[in-house]
Amino acid sequence: MTSSPRPTLGSPASEASPGGLPEATPSPWVGPGFAEFVGIVALMMAVTAMSIDNLLPAFPMIQERFGVADPNSLQLLVYVYMIGFGVAQIVYGPVSDALGRRPTLLISLGIYTAGCILSMLAPSFEWLLASRIIQGMGAAGGRVLATAIVRDRFSGREMASVMSLIMMVFLIVPMLGPAIGATMLLLGSWIWVFVSMLALGGILTLWFALRMPETLHPAYRRPLSLRSTGQALLTVLRTRAAIGYATALGLLTGCIMGYVGSAQQVFDTGLYHLGGLFPVAFGVVAGAMGAATLINSRVVRWLGMRTLSHAGVTAFTAVGLVQVGIGLHYQGHPPLVLFLSVLALNQFLISFALPNFNALALQPLGAIAGTASSFLGFYTTILGAFCGFVIGHAFDGTVMPVAYGYAILGALALLTVAWTEHGRLYRAGASG
Repeated sequence: MTSSPRPTLGSPASEASPGGLPEATPSPWVGPGFAEFVGIVALMMAVTAMSIDNLLPAFPMIQERFGVADPNSLQLLVYVYMIGFGVAQIVYGPVSDALGRRPTLLISLGIYTAGCILSMLAPSFEWLLASRIIQGMGAAGGRVLATAIVRDRFSGREMASVMSLIMMVFLIVPMLGPAIGATMLLLGSWIWVFVSMLALGGILTLWFALRMPETLHPAYRRPLSLRSTGQALLTVLRTRAAIGYATALGLLTGCIMGYVGSAQQVFDTGLYHLGGLFPVAFGVVAGAMGAATLINSRVVRWLGMRTLSHAGVTAFTAVGLVQVGIGLHYQGHPPLVLFLSVLALNQFLISFALPNFNALALQPLGAIAGTASSFLGFYTTILGAFCGFVIGHAFDGTVMPVAYGYAILGALALLTVAWTEHGRLYRAGASG
């Protein structure tokens, strides 16, 4: 597909659909302008990041409130959320392909709201973990439908460019999340952190309901049945690019989840003891990712998704090996500035892979974008959460678990991409 100088909302994706399905006839766009469209979809994804990152500063207060003996157990507040988030994604795609994107997202936001309220009322740590699962199940709708809505409107390099812009806005949240969480704690309780999540969900609900029209083309609606869903999943499983790039995406997501899960201990209570400066360090790393996604959105049209993402994952793996070497040299406790610099560089590089891998996985699946996004989101999230848990739970007072995790998972992702492309890396395809 030939890309235009700028994405336009009047031109929905028109790639040939899998399985010989008819190509949808473009319909006039009556929704928000480009900037507002990006803002709404970015906020759909930002709910997920906010629900993780602004809770991190509250870990010590939650540990004291519920008498949690092992500090590593607090990481479960991240990982059980991701389990609920991952499992629920398998549902939202088929439902949205049948009922439409709008009603499905509004239902998911209702579930998210219930999870927030139950978390605020938690009488025990186990109750809080169960509430976090419900919260994650609700937030999953935003993740699935954000990708599906973008795929409804765009394809090829245009989709990758739009996803990069959305990721850039989305990554502002990790920069602000811990600071917002720390500010909420000044009100006297960790419960206020969940109040901020509830407020964000409310803003998204109103904005989406008032401004975003239905994006699913009538020709692409699918009946909600096991047979129809099974056929769509079979199409996904038979698509080498979808499975390969989704696997690589899941492995790299595991790097991020491992870092996020152990970030509070690394920067605050377990290693560098930054205290109130923890949100600053966290923001520096997130800022590197935001800068990279902005650059990616500009240059992906020239170089293509494959060239950029393959170079990104290759460099990421190389820097991961350097990270291991630095960690070993300093016995697991390198100077903070050096550790932050290398970590930020790796997060910068990973951001050239994540949005492009996502777009490459969905590129051949336009006619089943909802179900495909749902299944691939489930797969990448569960894989990422598992890998992240292994990294985070291995925290031993040093940076070595994060360093080893980045190097090993980066290498596995690179090998997976090579398998996906039959060993031909860096080549630009017709649509990527």
